[in-house]
Amino acid sequence: MWKRLKAYRDRIRALLDANDPDVDWDAVRREHLVQISFFQHERLIHLLVTLAFALMELVSAVATVLVPQLFTAVLSLLLLVLLVPYIVHYYHLENGTQELYAQYDELVRRANEKDAPGVRE
Repeated sequence: MWKRLKAYRDRIRALLDANDPDVDWDAVRREHLVQISFFQHERLIHLLVTLAFALMELVSAVATVLVPQLFTAVLSLLLLVLLVPYIVHYYHLENGTQELYAQYDELVRRANEKDAPGVRE
């Protein structure tokens, strides 16, 4: 998913950098809001999954300390191995979505400039 996020961010960045006067910035802004909502939903789902794995890791780590058996130690290790990629993935989604917000602000500025040329906020 974060490859898709990066590709979308790069496409919008290229559009902003091109500064084409024929671009309908308001339409791009509206589409950008739709994309932001998709990525926010994905981010929420991954947050919930990450939290679930973190909770399971915590429980298994406590179980390993309280009942030191091979099974609980292996379970704790396996959950930790799964948790790390989830955290990395969520990190990319979070930071990418934050960058989309900055791009949205720029799109709003461009749409306002097109509606009222010469007027700056």
